[in-house]
Amino acid sequence: MPALPWILLAMATAAAWTDRFRPWVPTLLGGTIAVAAANGLLGWPAGLALGLLAVMAWAVRENRPTVVRRVGHGLFLVLAVALSAHLWPGFHNPRVMGPAPITPDAVPFTLYLNLDKPLVGLWLLAFVPAVRALRPPGRTLAVAAVAWLATSAACLAAALILGIVAWAPKWPAGTGLWLLDNLTFVAVAEEALFRGYIQAGLARCLRHRRWGEPLALVAASALFGLAHAGGGLPWVILGGVAGIGYGLAYRHGGLPAAILAHVGLNATHFFLFTYPMLRPAA
Repeated sequence: MPALPWILLAMATAAAWTDRFRPWVPTLLGGTIAVAAANGLLGWPAGLALGLLAVMAWAVRENRPTVVRRVGHGLFLVLAVALSAHLWPGFHNPRVMGPAPITPDAVPFTLYLNLDKPLVGLWLLAFVPAVRALRPPGRTLAVAAVAWLATSAACLAAALILGIVAWAPKWPAGTGLWLLDNLTFVAVAEEALFRGYIQAGLARCLRHRRWGEPLALVAASALFGLAHAGGGLPWVILGGVAGIGYGLAYRHGGLPAAILAHVGLNATHFFLFTYPMLRPAA
């Protein structure tokens, strides 16, 4: 399997963070699409999704009529859900790990290198740059560290009490790839969508209400919890708690702080506890 599509996609995502390098995004994304298609990783429905993203990028520009921008944002949310949940056809994401249990008592784990979900984060960084909410680097790192430790303590303690994980320090094969995927694609897409787009968007809509920002944080966190419904009610609760931590990190440290806190919690879970969860008793 060629690594080039994901290298180019990572470069496009990195370029989208800055005004200086953002003009390179179309070229890098075009290279990603060309190489992926040549290797059978994309089908024609994926091309339709990419075309829709391009139309939505045009529609949400500030100089468009209000109704056009609202329709563009609404359609993007629908497509973002489909891409994030791998519901849109045409993306042939390769499996690079599993399915196999990482520890004997864990449920089988599978890792795919996705081309669909990362497009959500890339689109937001490239065409809705306000989602970044950048802060001074020192503040970002301090907020990220506090959010990582506090959110990890809350979520993993709750997971232990609920009996869905156990203490299990490890360094399994494929660790580097898992960590790189989390840092480069998974956390960027999820935090850009739930914190930079949904939470910040709701906060703007509710800015004239007394409890507008807290309500926006709670609502975005609840949606983030529901996004984990596939794991059952405990994961919805834990996802909601994690969302509160990431939302506070975003509010005080910007999008990079939320991403780092997210990766930090995922890594703490992966390296020190059962991953992804204990196998149910027979």
